[in-house]
Amino acid sequence: VLAKLPDAPPGVKGISLFIVPKFLVNDDGSLGERNDVLLAGLFHKMGWRGTTSTALNFGDNGNCVGYLVGEPHKGLAYMFQMMNEARIGVGMGAIMLGYAGYLYSLNYARERPQGRLPDGKDPASAQVPIIEHTDVRRMLLMQKAYVEGAFDLGLYSARLVDDEHSAESEEERRNASELLDLLTPIVKSWPSEFCLKANELAIQILGGHGYTREYPVEQYYRDNRLNPIHEGTHGIQSLDLLGRKLMQNKGAGLRQLLGLIQASCARAAEYDSLTALRQPLEQHIARLTSVTQALLGDLAAGKVNQALANSALYLKVFGHAVIGWRWLEQALRAERGLAEGNPADADFYRGKLQAARYFLTWEVPACAHELAILDARDDTCLTMQDAWF
Repeated sequence: VLAKLPDAPPGVKGISLFIVPKFLVNDDGSLGERNDVLLAGLFHKMGWRGTTSTALNFGDNGNCVGYLVGEPHKGLAYMFQMMNEARIGVGMGAIMLGYAGYLYSLNYARERPQGRLPDGKDPASAQVPIIEHTDVRRMLLMQKAYVEGAFDLGLYSARLVDDEHSAESEEERRNASELLDLLTPIVKSWPSEFCLKANELAIQILGGHGYTREYPVEQYYRDNRLNPIHEGTHGIQSLDLLGRKLMQNKGAGLRQLLGLIQASCARAAEYDSLTALRQPLEQHIARLTSVTQALLGDLAAGKVNQALANSALYLKVFGHAVIGWRWLEQALRAERGLAEGNPADADFYRGKLQAARYFLTWEVPACAHELAILDARDDTCLTMQDAWF
């Protein structure tokens, strides 16, 4: 439980961490009487119904006991020891729900016959599986690009968690920690937003069936809708990224990331087949770097509200840069797999290349609009007044 001691200073610097047990513990270690903490009610949630969430009342009878963890007034710092990995866990949970919906809708699209292709005018001809319709393929390809790109990032970040503790040299451990700190808001929020979109697309592919409880995709959507909210909302993560993480450790994590992306682009330049994928990412990184420098300049000049006004847009375009980089890495490995791997895996590699092509030629260039808004310091939302609503 996070709570304040009676003499605590104001604000978050006065928060302490406590253990509040259901039962008090006797001196000999045996269970004593019930602590004065009571169930006030259950939260009736949109999703996650298998995980009970409750409202608790502490000290209704004036006899609730809590045990201080660590030093007074350091509760938030202690909580954040677990929070960053919890945020990666939220991102991975969003990915898995998005992936489940993608796989279910993919199987459904392969088995569900409906309609004919635009050039099939014979009403006596057999209907085709809906996966033959280009727009259904578009929705499946969007899902694949979102969930498999996010999954790559989630696994990459989980590896950084390991490297942070077990890499051979102190420099490698420090590099892993700095890069992980920068990527954590992306790992938490980007999958939470775009794998939720994947769930929405899965419902659309199933049509009216997807909107019913007889099929699981509506539950995947309901469950995933929590992930942009808990362990720090999307907006909070965007403020953390732009307002704090970019310049943490004097920008060490950001320099690392840009160097890694540059190295991936250099390796991709060796493949003519990847030129059309590499160039949009390079252009996006160049524009993103310019906008980032300008926003950081505003922060340094004390224009904090102006710089952070559209941070949610910044999180999106930064996240697209990161996912675009991970897709370019997958494309590099797919090209190698086609050249050197088992011919039986060729369709797998071609699918990876097509998803990379979609994300890097459809999604990444579309960020130009958000970058233009950020570059112009558009103040539409900042200057909106309460009374005008």
